[in-house]
Amino acid sequence: MSVTSSPAAGVLRGTPVVAGVAYAPAVVVSTDIDPDALGAFEARSFPHDEAALEAYDGAVAKVADGLTARAAAVSGAAAEVLTATAGLARDKGLRAAVAKRLAAGDSLLAAVTAAIEQFAGLFSQMGGLMAERVTDLRDIERRLAARLVGEPEPGVPEPEEPSVLLAADLAPADTAGLDAQRVVALVTERGGPTSHTAIIARQLGIPCVVGVPGLGAVASGTWVLVDGTTGELEVEPDRADATSRVEAAHAARVALEGWTGPGATADGTRVKLLANVADAPSAQSSAAGPVEGVGLFRTELCFLNRKDEPSVAEQTEVYTSVLEAFGSEHTVVIRTLDAGSDKPIAFATHEGEENPALGVRGLRLSFDNPGLLDRQLEAVAAAAMRSGTAPWVMAPMVATVAEAREFAAKVRAHGLKAGVMVEVPSAALLAHRMLEHVDFMSIGTNDLTQYTMAADRMATDLAHLTDAWQPAVLQLVAITAEAGKRAGKPVGVCGEAAADPLLATALVGMGVTSLSMALAAVRPVGAQLSAVTMDTCEMAAEVALAANDPMAARDAVRQVLTAPR
Repeated sequence: MSVTSSPAAGVLRGTPVVAGVAYAPAVVVSTDIDPDALGAFEARSFPHDEAALEAYDGAVAKVADGLTARAAAVSGAAAEVLTATAGLARDKGLRAAVAKRLAAGDSLLAAVTAAIEQFAGLFSQMGGLMAERVTDLRDIERRLAARLVGEPEPGVPEPEEPSVLLAADLAPADTAGLDAQRVVALVTERGGPTSHTAIIARQLGIPCVVGVPGLGAVASGTWVLVDGTTGELEVEPDRADATSRVEAAHAARVALEGWTGPGATADGTRVKLLANVADAPSAQSSAAGPVEGVGLFRTELCFLNRKDEPSVAEQTEVYTSVLEAFGSEHTVVIRTLDAGSDKPIAFATHEGEENPALGVRGLRLSFDNPGLLDRQLEAVAAAAMRSGTAPWVMAPMVATVAEAREFAAKVRAHGLKAGVMVEVPSAALLAHRMLEHVDFMSIGTNDLTQYTMAADRMATDLAHLTDAWQPAVLQLVAITAEAGKRAGKPVGVCGEAAADPLLATALVGMGVTSLSMALAAVRPVGAQLSAVTMDTCEMAAEVALAANDPMAARDAVRQVLTAPR
C-alpha cells in the first residue's frame, strides 16, 4: 500500500473485530520489491524453459520452507494458516500454469504473475472460503518474485516502538509471527470479520478493525487511536484524551486478568466457556487456561499436508493426545473432517469442483466415501477408551434432518454423544427436528453468516454483510437456541462470534449454553458475563434482534450493558 500523505485529523470507520483501545504511531506495510532488482532479473534470459522452471522450483522451496518453519514456531490459528499457505505455494497446478506460460513465451516473472492471476480469478469465482485464499496467492506471488530476484521476502516491518499496523490487507504470513508488545493494533482497508487477519488478531488479543475505507491516506508515523469496540480509527486525536482512553482500557484489561472462571452470569446462570483447538500443543496450552474444555477440535487441521489418509492407529494417537490434555472431567467436542473449500485435503476432497464452498465438503465427503467417516469414528472411540474420556462428536455442513439422524446413529454405535454444526441456514430452521435425533448443536457463525447473507467473507465491499451481528444471522441463532431450550439439549456457539464479549451477552440471552473461542478471548468474555445478570442478557438479546443493522445492534446492546441498574 503506497502512502504519501495523511488526511486531516478525523475519524475513519470500519468493521470492529477485536475489542480494545490502542494509541500509537502508524506503521504502513509495504509489499513493494526493489524495481531495479526486478528490472535486472527481467534482463536476464534462461537457456531453456527447464532452467526457468528449475529457478522457479528453487524459489518455491525457499518460500514454502520458510512458511513451514514459521508454522512450527507458532500454534493455533497462526500455525494452521501458515501450513495451508505453504501447501498452496507448492501446488502442482500452479507450477503447471507457470510452465504453460513459459512455453507461450513469457518471462519467468511474467509467467508467475499470469499463473497467480489465473488461480486468483478461479478462487474469486468460487466465492466463499476459497475467495479468502486470494490474499494468500498474492502473498505467495510477492515472496516468489523476491526470492527469484535475490531480494528479501516482503513482509511486516518489526517496529522499534509500540505501533499500529496499517495495511491494504495482511496475509497469514504477515500476521502469524507478530509481537503483541510491539504491534498494539491491526487495521486493514480490506477483509472481513472472519478473515485470517481477524482470526489471528483474536489469538494475539490486540485491537483490530478491518474494511476501513480511506485508510491508504494515512502515512507512517501518524499518531492514531484504534477503538476495536466501535470500529473507529481516529487520525491525530487529542493526545491527552487518547492517552486517558488507553489507560482506562488498560485498567479494564488488567481487571480481566483476575477472572479465573467458571463462566457464569452475575446471578449464577452457568455458561460453559470452551477453547477452539487444532492439535495437541494448542490443547495443552488451552488446558492451562480458565476453560472447561474444548468446544471445537478441528481434526482436519492435523492432516492438511497428508497425501494419504492416516490410519486408524495414527488418528487414534492424535485424538488421544488432545483428550488427555483435558482429562475425563472436561467436555471435548470433536468435529469430524471439515475438509474441502478452503481446507483441501488430498486424501479426502474432490478436485475440480466449480464452487467448493457450496460443494462436497464436511459431512458430504462421507456420502460416496463412507469409510472415511467410519474410520475416523473408530479412531475417536479408541482414543476415548485409551484416555478414559467421553468426547462429544459433531459433523460439519449438515443440511437435512436425514443427515443428522444417520450421523447420530453412526456416532452412537461407537458409544459416543452425537451432535451437528449449524452452518447452513436449513439446519437452523430445522433445529427443532434435528434435535429429536442428536444430543447437542453447535453454531458455526462464520459459515452461517456467509451462507445466510450470500456474501464472500473476503469481499471488502461486503464486510458489513459478513458480520455475525446481522439481524438475519441473529434470528437464526435465536431459532436454534430456542429449539435447544425446548428440547432440553445444549446449543453452543463455536464461530468467531463467541469471542466478542458484547455479542456473548446477547447470545447467552437467546439461550446459548456454551461459547467456544481462542484462548486469548476467554477472560474478556468471562469477565463480561460475570458483570451482568441473566435479565440483562435477555434484554441485550431483545434489542440486538430488534435492530436494523449490525452497528445499531452493537450500539443498542452497549446501551443496555452500561445503563444504570
